[in-house]
Amino acid sequence: MRATRVIAGAALTIVGLLAPTTTALAQPAASAAPAAPAAVTTSTTGPCGYTATPDDPSPRPVSLPPDPTPTPNKGIVKVLLATNQGPMLLSLDRAKAPCTVQSFLHLAKSRFYDFTTCHRLTLYDTLKVLQCGDPTGTGERGPGYSYKDELPTDLPPWPGDTTGTRKVYARGTLAMANAGPNTNGSQFFLVFADSRLRPDYTVFGSVDRLGLKALDRVAAAGVKPTPEDPAPVDGAPNRKTDILRALRF
Repeated sequence: MRATRVIAGAALTIVGLLAPTTTALAQPAASAAPAAPAAVTTSTTGPCGYTATPDDPSPRPVSLPPDPTPTPNKGIVKVLLATNQGPMLLSLDRAKAPCTVQSFLHLAKSRFYDFTTCHRLTLYDTLKVLQCGDPTGTGERGPGYSYKDELPTDLPPWPGDTTGTRKVYARGTLAMANAGPNTNGSQFFLVFADSRLRPDYTVFGSVDRLGLKALDRVAAAGVKPTPEDPAPVDGAPNRKTDILRALRF
């Protein structure tokens, strides 16, 4: 699943203020040194290396995630997505994708996901997912930083795929969307029926039974039609799906 982003050419300028001291008229004015510019954090120094993307700034204020050494890599963390279509309880697996879980928890704690709309429903025969995580609801924005892939190595092959390159992202899978290698940000997708994909998307958890029931209701309502396509299989869900809160348990 691609997370398309608008590249906005915004330059950050730091202005140093000059503060000359007052002197007697008979003395020459001492030239004051410019103030040192404030440090700008562009990348964390821990194992995950979260890196700012100034050309793709966040639409909401959020810092780079904490990046401790070592990255926590054991245990399951529960996050509740309270949505207008019903609760979705996510189980985040630190062992599968420690940096991804670290980032997701940081964004949830920062309320980055609160009051956001899941912008994309896909109903192809071999790809059935709901994509969320962009506060603008356009699918073009992220959190203002990116980080490395943590790609799955244990996915089963798609039945009948003779190339061996397509894998099964099973019903209930929680995975990251991206715009190419090592471009993970905030957008993620929830799989509501077994889907065929290359293993190019980080799997970092699963969604519970009640969450899947909510996803099934959204899927059953289909994709919102447009004048150009009265029966689309990819686009905004007809049953609008909003994340009201993302809460860690």
